Amino acid sequence: MDLFKLEEHKTDIRTEITAGFTTFMAMLYIVPVNAAIMSASGMPYDALITATAVMTIFASILNGFWANTPIAMSVGMGLNAYFSFGLVKGMGIPWQSALGIVFISGILYILISITPLRRWLIETIPMDIKRAVSAGIGAFIAFIGLQQMKIIIDDPSTLVSIGNFHDSHVLLGLFGLALAIFFTLKKYKGAFILSIILTTLSAWLLGIEKLPEYFVSMPASMAPIAFELDIPSILTLSMIPVILIFLITDLFDTLGTLAGVGMRAGLFKENGSIALQKTIETDAVATMLSGLAGVSSTTAFIESAAGVEEGGRTGLSAVVAGLLFILPLFLLPFFQAIPSNAIYPILIVIGVMMFGELQHINYQDPAIKYSTFFIVTGMPLTYSITDGLLLGALVFVLVHLLEGSYRKIGIAMGVLAAVALLVFFVL
Repeated sequence: MDLFKLEEHKTDIRTEITAGFTTFMAMLYIVPVNAAIMSASGMPYDALITATAVMTIFASILNGFWANTPIAMSVGMGLNAYFSFGLVKGMGIPWQSALGIVFISGILYILISITPLRRWLIETIPMDIKRAVSAGIGAFIAFIGLQQMKIIIDDPSTLVSIGNFHDSHVLLGLFGLALAIFFTLKKYKGAFILSIILTTLSAWLLGIEKLPEYFVSMPASMAPIAFELDIPSILTLSMIPVILIFLITDLFDTLGTLAGVGMRAGLFKENGSIALQKTIETDAVATMLSGLAGVSSTTAFIESAAGVEEGGRTGLSAVVAGLLFILPLFLLPFFQAIPSNAIYPILIVIGVMMFGELQHINYQDPAIKYSTFFIVTGMPLTYSITDGLLLGALVFVLVHLLEGSYRKIGIAMGVLAAVALLVFFVL
């Protein structure tokens, strides 16, 4: 095990295995949740279960060996919802073309990760804008969760209204939401998967959903979605903003996760730049391959912090977590029987967590204050992460121009504002 330098990191095999198992339990929810979200685009649920597990296995193990950090990776929340509800349902883009967007953003991500562009992109976009983007995505996916649970419904007079709280499925969703919040507040390991299981069992016992005849089967084929991406259809000017949003959001998400987990684990201090660089490179490669495998962008998972709390300090824990994701490949009948209202409460809780980034924003800066408002409200109201970010960038530049402080705009925000002008007023 010298490959993982256990002694140097003051850990041992038993600790790393325990940490890997803990991380696995904390992020197991992503398999049914991602499949449920992405299947809304018309992609087959069975193939998505397999593809999600396979990409989690590959990305986590690759990161364990390449970067030797205890960071497990899987399909990221937020962009998967944008994939289905923003691009496919909202913009009418075929899911094959949306996979092409994921693939191209992955290639750009790789180029950025191995060049000085990464540092430039990180340093030139204000931290508060990054926080606003995280909060905006949180509001967006929480809104999707509320819609899918029928807590919020369409209304011809007011656009949206409250749902029917006499409906057993809505009540089941509220029960699942209460469980997810409770387990999260109590800091239970595997809070999300525990909430999903208990809500599902309740649905079966109460007769709201049908109990499956069996729980185990051979893995479903990935063939219906693997290598089905359509690249030529997205090589247009109108798709550039969408590709950039996938790229920027994935990069911000990963950097935020690495900063949080790394700080807690004491990672990225000695030789930190190398470990950080390699973890980002893994994420970039995995994102590109996600487009080929048939899922949206892969990212570092904040749930890796659960393994870190158990003492995980090396890539061995990430490898263990990745290997354990072989098990969900054989649980397709169980996942198929999970009611959607046991799944979507998780989006709301994750959305609330991401929304919490607003507390760190400096509202004394007028440009930050106004752009934050348009980013955070723009994403759910336009049903688009792209439009929300571009609105915020446009307002950011406008406020600085009105203040006469144009030197504070920065190249990156200026470019985003220029793209916004192109998208909103030309294309």
